[in-house]
Amino acid sequence: MRAKLGLLITVFALGVAACGGDDPKTETAGKDNAGDARETVKIGALVPLSGDNARFGTEMLNAAQLAADDLNATNGVLGRKIEIVSGDDRCDPDAAGPAADQLAMRGIVGVAGGYCSGAAVPASAALDAKGLPYISAYATNPALTDRGLQTVFRIPGRDDQQAAFAARFLAGPGQARKLAILHNNTLYASYLAERTRSANDELKLGMQIVFFDDISPGQPDYRSTLTAIKSSGADTLYYAGYQAEASVILRQAKELALPARIVGSDATADPSMIDATGAAAEGFVATAALVPELLPRAGTFIQAYTQRFGAQPGPSGVYEYDAVRTLANAIFWAGSTDPKDIIEALRTTRHEGLIGEIAFDAKGDRQSTLYTTAIVRDGKFRPHKKLDARDNWVDG
Repeated sequence: MRAKLGLLITVFALGVAACGGDDPKTETAGKDNAGDARETVKIGALVPLSGDNARFGTEMLNAAQLAADDLNATNGVLGRKIEIVSGDDRCDPDAAGPAADQLAMRGIVGVAGGYCSGAAVPASAALDAKGLPYISAYATNPALTDRGLQTVFRIPGRDDQQAAFAARFLAGPGQARKLAILHNNTLYASYLAERTRSANDELKLGMQIVFFDDISPGQPDYRSTLTAIKSSGADTLYYAGYQAEASVILRQAKELALPARIVGSDATADPSMIDATGAAAEGFVATAALVPELLPRAGTFIQAYTQRFGAQPGPSGVYEYDAVRTLANAIFWAGSTDPKDIIEALRTTRHEGLIGEIAFDAKGDRQSTLYTTAIVRDGKFRPHKKLDARDNWVDG
């Protein structure tokens, strides 16, 4: 197996069609255990295609198809074309397992997907039972990789990492002294909120937590909660949740003249949030892994995606694009489409993606993840504050 070559990286320039990442070599070499060159290599994209998060699942599916098309323009992988096979997990824990089972029956060699942690955890368990690799493109709850499953990998960072970063930012450049924390009661958001609160104590940051509560996702009115936050005397509100609720919160906070600064978690750092919020988004800060606008390698991807699909992609699209190409890279180095060989290759190879180097640790988490903050200025997310190599806050 080529996976035994360890940390080698294959670089293949795809010209205008490529979107900036390094790619697996595409010539047929070695023995492919899954069939001949006339068959496609099927990669599953298990994402929410219905329900409240369907817009983002569709974005991820579009990005997955763009990744496949870019690779197919240079002869695919192992001389075979890549085919994206979609499945709908609805961001629903009850629907995710059956959706994964159905997708597994369609001849896939692995899955790249996962927008909501609550759905990614049962979906990955169902795929693990069938020996299929699962790469999370956007699900960040630690439970995904803390179960000891050897088939599960994650490209974004973990929420315990983000929580510590968020707490440090809030207490530092964020200048929070009296902090309100709000979440939308999903697996992702509730854990992140709790860990941000506990990080304040563990790191002795000195913030006073004056409000901590949850809201129901998808509601049109959060004024009563915002009024309670206003009464708490909070100077800063940290919202752990998704962009849909963040948009409502920002608009209604402006209506109520809420004096607190508002900071959001990584799932709020999406252009759609700005579009839905309008002027009330100005000055909003998100703690996040790098958003597309801040990624030097993502420019061509953003341009290609926007031209093809008529809208600018958010972070979930970038991460899904990299997840598909990481899986394809492992297939090349395995020299095989046998899922067992792909899993071994995922554990021993590196891939240079739009978001930087992607390599996995023993748990399946990405070995290095950079968090930063982005601020809305003139209707776009701009670089804000980050930690430098000496652990000092600097302009992003």
